[in-house]
Amino acid sequence: MGFWKEFKEFLSEYKIIGLAIAFIIGSAASALVQSLVNDIIMPVISVFIPDGEWHNAVLQLGPVAIKWGSFLSAAINFLIIALVVFIVAKKLMKEEKPSKK
Repeated sequence: MGFWKEFKEFLSEYKIIGLAIAFIIGSAASALVQSLVNDIIMPVISVFIPDGEWHNAVLQLGPVAIKWGSFLSAAINFLIIALVVFIVAKKLMKEEKPSKK
């Protein structure tokens, strides 16, 4: 068996092309969600933060600096991505549940 044929079978058997496409789409979706959070959601939240700089919002407890602004951004990103994945998975993987008797 030739190298190229074996390589094509490997790609097909392990569905590498589909995985690569999913990774690229996931990366683009992540950039989209990041923009949604940074450019739409956080400016509204920043009204309630002194100086309006939510990325730099820090709670200083003596020598400890808790950077809650960047954490809030990451948490919102995660929640939006998790919600989108849940909705897509629910729609695509809709299986009939066995009825209870």
